[in-house]
Amino acid sequence: MSEGRAAPFVCYPTAILDVLSRAPDRTALVAADGRRVTAGALRDSTYRLARELAGRGVGRGATVSLLTGNTPEALVARYAAHLAGARVVHLYEGMAPTMLARIASTVDTTLLLVDATRHTAAKELLSLAGPDGIPTVLGLGADPFGEDVLAAASRHAPTPFPSGVVPEDDMSITFTGGTTGIPKGIRSTHGPYRLGLERPVPDAGDPPRYLAATPLARLSGPLSDSALLHGGSIVLLRAFDPGDVLATIERERVTHMWLLPPLLHRLLDHPALAGTDLSSLTRITYGGSPASAVRLRRAIDVFGPILYGWYGQTEVPAIAEARPRDHTVTGRGGRITTGRPLPWVEVAIRDGDGRTLPAGEEGEVQVRSPGIMPGYWKQPELTAEVLRDGWLRTGDIGYLDEDGYLFVVDRLKDLIIVVGGHIYPTELEELLLSHPAVARCAVFGTRDADAAEHVHAAVVPAAGHSPGLDEIRAFVTGRKGPMYAPEALHLLPDIPLTSAGKPDKVLLRATLGV
Repeated sequence: MSEGRAAPFVCYPTAILDVLSRAPDRTALVAADGRRVTAGALRDSTYRLARELAGRGVGRGATVSLLTGNTPEALVARYAAHLAGARVVHLYEGMAPTMLARIASTVDTTLLLVDATRHTAAKELLSLAGPDGIPTVLGLGADPFGEDVLAAASRHAPTPFPSGVVPEDDMSITFTGGTTGIPKGIRSTHGPYRLGLERPVPDAGDPPRYLAATPLARLSGPLSDSALLHGGSIVLLRAFDPGDVLATIERERVTHMWLLPPLLHRLLDHPALAGTDLSSLTRITYGGSPASAVRLRRAIDVFGPILYGWYGQTEVPAIAEARPRDHTVTGRGGRITTGRPLPWVEVAIRDGDGRTLPAGEEGEVQVRSPGIMPGYWKQPELTAEVLRDGWLRTGDIGYLDEDGYLFVVDRLKDLIIVVGGHIYPTELEELLLSHPAVARCAVFGTRDADAAEHVHAAVVPAAGHSPGLDEIRAFVTGRKGPMYAPEALHLLPDIPLTSAGKPDKVLLRATLGV
């Protein structure tokens, strides 16, 4: 290589496969069905599938949508699609088939890959997408929708696949809740993702043994990638069940797992907790929604000083980290800190005029980082609104104390964070207003004693109607998925309004006592 010439870019799946090649006979993955997959088998399946996809014309500029669960095949599919140069879109569980079909259409899906866990969802999606909605559907294993692409790939030699990916290439489009009827798609590119994986997760184990008890389609995916890249292994569970999680930690000697706070609370409440050997755990990472200070202190008592709090957003996944010793740092109201900004992240607290505020004053949390998204998929106006002069406007309200600790206290956005994703009340209100029994409505979130959020719907019934909670939940579930279904329904004669004519949700909560 000539002096001064930069080394060629190595995309993240190539880097992971290179690590797997160092000890091909070791177990790299334990599947939920008990299969133990060696590093060499995982590597070979990925190389074969990448060649098969490339041979079918899947490459840079293509979109591969995945209907997959927590399976080895899901990892192989993602790695292979990225090696081939395609962007990947996960079609999440919890969203209704109509929503999944619209997402698949808006991202210009070239190929849909389906594993054995999502056959029902695929059948419903395809019935809605129409004959021209998704050009090609293939199974990751035998399925009723298309050819088994893994069987077809088996004819290829498992030799290294020369990926042409460059740092600026789109890697994924990640969807969250949105106010426009379809969730907003957040783009990510290969360069920042590869850079982020290079940094090992502190105290995740040596080598790490990561338990994916939450969807690979979300944060468990990157954490699995990190474990493999740093010489570790992964244990997959199909879904979070506290008893199963505890038994798996003990049996598989898990070192690290990621949990949203409501799931951490379920572990703390499980009767098997006291009798489970948790000595292998060196780190529990939590985040994604508000966490109760009381519950966090209880978790520290139970698990020891191994809790790490992460604060980030899909638009910028890593902003701040609260290390175990940081959990003694509290702010107003006894709130435990979100931690200090990570070394490569700049955080500023600004008011509505863009003025940077001094320590202790509350304002919007704004972030500058190499990991910030390049923009939203096909939404330049929204991108311009959120990204300004290299800074991302998070929509969260917080403050920095004199020692540089960040505290996040509220949101500018009207947003409810539940297990599975984000719910924008306006979007749900628009749906409820299409129900014949609903004349007016307001959707709002509440937090329980553990800081978990719950969706409430206040409804003024249409004349002659008296809708029940089960009816409303079924209506919402059928159109948007169970994640969006209200947990509580309040029938009211009227919806109180603010002086600006908007539903007064503060007064609603106070009046209803929730």
